[in-house]
Amino acid sequence: MKLNANSVRVAIGRITIVTAIIAAILSFYSFAPAQTDERTKAVELIKAQKFTEALPLLEKISKALPEDGEIQFYLGFALVGQATNTADKTVAQQMRARARLAFVGAKQLHFENQILDAMIESIPVDGGEESKYSQNPDAEKFMAQGEAAFSRGEMEIALNAYKKALELDPKLYYAALFSGDVHTQLGKYPEAEIWYQKAIAIDPNIETAFRYSATPLMKLGKTDQARDRYVEAFIVEPYSRLALSGIAQWGEATNTPLGHPKLDIPETTVGPDGKQSTTINVSPVSDDASMAWIAYTATRAAWKKEKFAKTFPAEKTYRHTLAEEADALRSVLKMAKSVKYKTLNPQISLIEQMDKDGVLEAYVLMAIPDSGIARDHAAYLRSNREKLRLYVVKYVIGGK
Repeated sequence: MKLNANSVRVAIGRITIVTAIIAAILSFYSFAPAQTDERTKAVELIKAQKFTEALPLLEKISKALPEDGEIQFYLGFALVGQATNTADKTVAQQMRARARLAFVGAKQLHFENQILDAMIESIPVDGGEESKYSQNPDAEKFMAQGEAAFSRGEMEIALNAYKKALELDPKLYYAALFSGDVHTQLGKYPEAEIWYQKAIAIDPNIETAFRYSATPLMKLGKTDQARDRYVEAFIVEPYSRLALSGIAQWGEATNTPLGHPKLDIPETTVGPDGKQSTTINVSPVSDDASMAWIAYTATRAAWKKEKFAKTFPAEKTYRHTLAEEADALRSVLKMAKSVKYKTLNPQISLIEQMDKDGVLEAYVLMAIPDSGIARDHAAYLRSNREKLRLYVVKYVIGGK
């Protein structure tokens, strides 16, 4: 996953409200005796969103305990917070680059957290350029002030700045989002919900407000409502590690198994001689219609040969599409129905059930996408949001 410019700042500026972060913060305990007081103080500063104050302590502790992956993880956040408060763009970029190194270090030290990979991917190796929230310079100025205040733990100042930014730019998604975030940090959950809903109304196709709004609901024990928010975040941006982390955390918190249905789809490989070979796993049961999988391979070949060009005349280069994959899976059903079988193969029966439910395309987009298929998600979302939702609720959470 590559986050877009604003998502990068969301990831590195607001990630601490995610349940996994809170849990990780509370697990700060296994420190060497000489460092206990300093670690405790660093934890309290991080919990208070005072990244800039925590930075000197974390830098000292990280030097004393270079093998502590957890410290590297939080050092990354503190460096990002300091970068937000640094006027010199070059220095700020260097701090973001250092933050990325800290996150990478945490991963190399086998520190486990569901959002760690997303943090690494969200920051370019060189630290990148800080992106803009708004084309309105005054609104952008207030957003910068709000971000700096937030990283210092000055919530009321941050909130006022975000509100002023939204007044100047009423379509500024992140001003509404971050206003909700401030209220969440202050424990004012009803007010947070109002602001999150404003962000969703501005752009319902960004996952962040759905995911953030689930946090207060989880704190209040409203897990069913929180699930709906996490599901919405997931279907909006299914290739985002952050959206995935949200629904995964819900599953862990509620002891609910999650997982996509598994289909043993034929694999095609290209040998050193350039020739293709396809492996089809046929059931040892001779009368279950599993041989129908040969139709999948034939249909894929037809798309590559001519059907893609006819279906997508505006695209000059072949790509694997949602339409092709769904057609190939349905061709298996069609062939299976044309032969005699005693008991239909469970894999083919699963395809049939998903097709009857109208979620076969949703399965393809969310469970088995590649770079070509992923390009079809946005268009499908616009017209078939309810099918994506049904797929997740019934098959990913429902455990089909």
